[in-house]
Amino acid sequence: MGLITLVFVAISLAMDAFTIAIAKGISLKEAKPHQAAKVALFFGGFQALMPFIGWACGQSFEKYIHAFTPWIALILLCAIGGKMLYESFQDDEDEFEEGNPLSTKSLMILAIATSIDALAVGVTFAFLNVNILWAITLIGGITFVISYAGVVLGNKVGQYLKNYAEIVGGIILIIIGLSIFLQNTILG
Repeated sequence: MGLITLVFVAISLAMDAFTIAIAKGISLKEAKPHQAAKVALFFGGFQALMPFIGWACGQSFEKYIHAFTPWIALILLCAIGGKMLYESFQDDEDEFEEGNPLSTKSLMILAIATSIDALAVGVTFAFLNVNILWAITLIGGITFVISYAGVVLGNKVGQYLKNYAEIVGGIILIIIGLSIFLQNTILG
């Protein structure tokens, strides 16, 4: 697998993280560089870790991982999105400003949910004898940059949406979960 192909694989794997990073940016009153970096580190780190784990597991788990990927993504993303929607309709007016959309627990769950496909890609890397260190460095680095940009972009858009940020973020997460599920089960 050549460099250009690896770059396209990395960009493709980063798209879910990018969309969720936009949602996180929308939920922030003001996106500070360290906040964008935190989101980017979680997504970039898990996008690099999962292919390594997949590569290490090799061929024996591929059919099991692939079979559950759409279900796991659907459950995790819809649960987080549903929680965001539920919280957006609560009467607590200060919740938007005082809540922590960048909690470690939330970011970890989202990072795992968006990197499950990367786990299966890692198994494929084992079959193709890809240099795993080079591959995970590219995947992690590209996802970091794209996720950082997503938080910043989402924050700019979020300034126009204000009170609807949680609703939009929740809907985005649910759509991603449904999209992954439909692409890998019914449509795929």
